Amino acid sequence: MGIRSSTAPAVQDREALEEFADVLTDRAPEIERDVARLLKSPADREITADLFRAIHNIKGDASLCKFELGIAIAHPIESLMARFREGEIAFTELLAELILLAVDRLELAADAMLVGRTLEHLRLPVLLEGLELLAQSSADEVDDRCAELIEAVTGFPSVIADISSRAPRIGTGRGENKNTTADLQFFRSLALQLESRSPLFKGRTMRVLRLAMETNKASGGPIDPHQLEAAVYLHDIGMMFLPESVWLKVGKMTTEDKAQLRNHPGLAAGLLQRIPGWDGAAEIVAQHHEMPDGGGYPGALQGESICSGAKLLAIVDAFEAVMLKHIHRGKNRSVLRAIAEINACDKQFAPEWIAPFNAVIRKTIEN
Repeated sequence: MGIRSSTAPAVQDREALEEFADVLTDRAPEIERDVARLLKSPADREITADLFRAIHNIKGDASLCKFELGIAIAHPIESLMARFREGEIAFTELLAELILLAVDRLELAADAMLVGRTLEHLRLPVLLEGLELLAQSSADEVDDRCAELIEAVTGFPSVIADISSRAPRIGTGRGENKNTTADLQFFRSLALQLESRSPLFKGRTMRVLRLAMETNKASGGPIDPHQLEAAVYLHDIGMMFLPESVWLKVGKMTTEDKAQLRNHPGLAAGLLQRIPGWDGAAEIVAQHHEMPDGGGYPGALQGESICSGAKLLAIVDAFEAVMLKHIHRGKNRSVLRAIAEINACDKQFAPEWIAPFNAVIRKTIEN
């Protein structure tokens, strides 16, 4: 597949591409689960066969749908799995991470093509060239080349520490008083109640708070820390007013589900607007699903119409959502793949916040 066609592939048949994207959405969790199982039991021939078949089926689906990119990504992975099946190479953590990263990129590419977004940010030429080279590498070269390719595609090292779930230290903000402290303690208790609704949410509140506060600090602290803290605690509290069958749903959401879900920022912001002193937090919460290009909700705001706090919270919230997606699919949290996906979708976020967010992640790596 040519470099030009991998960065700007033509949609030959939109209906076929939609069908491929839907099937891939179903197959990707199976692949993720099989990868996790195979890492635990690499000698299990049945799991090996399941994973090989899943990758082979993606290639077959792509061929039927005339989606060359899908074939180009799946074929070298299929070759690697065939070599593992024959005992030529080991199934290592790095190989597993690379396979999952490649499937992530394929999902992102299909979704981007369906909405007319460019694929340049996905670094597909680097991925395709690296996969072809990897498929032909000797057994003792595979891990090193996996690590090199992961860093070349994501811009981050292949191993990243998990994000701490401990409460971060929060400095004194403007206008702090007893009422502010009491309000924040109450907001935190509500956030922890939301978190308790699912074991998958464990530690979520403090991870988001830590990343939001550290990213704000890395950018010079333009957002009032107490308003930001309150927004982190309550940005999803509106979910608790929706049916749990909607916001705790694991599978693909229906159009009706999505419509209901879009109400949650307004519900949470409405609560904050009724408490004196939290107008800044209310604005952040109301806008945290808006996008600079106008593709967000609920107001389809653009650019400077979105407040800085909402732009920051959008990135951190999306990062946590991607990690939650991987857990739903049967794999432990992957900070690497979450940060890679955020950077791959950087056009959906405010560019002035991507760099400080990445700096915070890099600091996490160094520590």
